Amino acid sequence: MEKATRVLGTNEVAASDGTWSQCVRRGGIVCISGQISLDSDGKVVGKGDFEAQAKQALDNLMAMLKSAGGSPEDLISINVFLTDIKNRTIFAKVRDPYFRDNPPASTLVEISHLVMEELMIEINGIAVLG
Repeated sequence: MEKATRVLGTNEVAASDGTWSQCVRRGGIVCISGQISLDSDGKVVGKGDFEAQAKQALDNLMAMLKSAGGSPEDLISINVFLTDIKNRTIFAKVRDPYFRDNPPASTLVEISHLVMEELMIEINGIAVLG
């Protein structure tokens, strides 16, 4: 069986601390760790602005997908974690341009908090290449 290839990051996304992989690829399967609204320098984008945070998290997800050799059409599933379910409609508006033609399966849940207090959204994904 082919060994997983770990893609630790891209210069477009803040690096992990090395204890986990931003993205793992085995054959044509790509699993992308939860992406949050950090810029490439590790600073929070859009403090208090859900729309800006959603866009940054999606941009980070797309950058990781691209670093693994994929495109939005390859994404088959995403999980979205919101700290306030009232932001669901805003997320739908932000998400639409990314997946208009071929939306992935999606799960959206409300959680009490994320890894940093100012974060409002986290998104992970699975893609199949080929």
